[in-house]
Amino acid sequence: MLAIHTCKIICDLPQYLVVLLVGGVAGWLGSMIYKGSGLGLFGDIIVGLLGGWLGYWLFDRLGISLGHSLLGYIFTSAIGAIIILFLVRVISKKR
Repeated sequence: MLAIHTCKIICDLPQYLVVLLVGGVAGWLGSMIYKGSGLGLFGDIIVGLLGGWLGYWLFDRLGISLGHSLLGYIFTSAIGAIIILFLVRVISKKR
């Protein structure tokens, strides 16, 4: 049983790396478009991953799809990242 679980983790490793890569690119792209400067590697990845979740959730609700290609994933995640960056800026200005 442990061997099956270990194989599943190792076999899924390329997928996890692609998710991190897309998150990093989307977060970087979102921060370049919205803020004009990057948030660092980990900041871009986190904003990109959260942006991907938000972008796909929002686009699903609106019936919009940018496709199922790598570019579609990156653009959807970048749009979500821009929304997150906007919300962070609005919240941080209130303090």
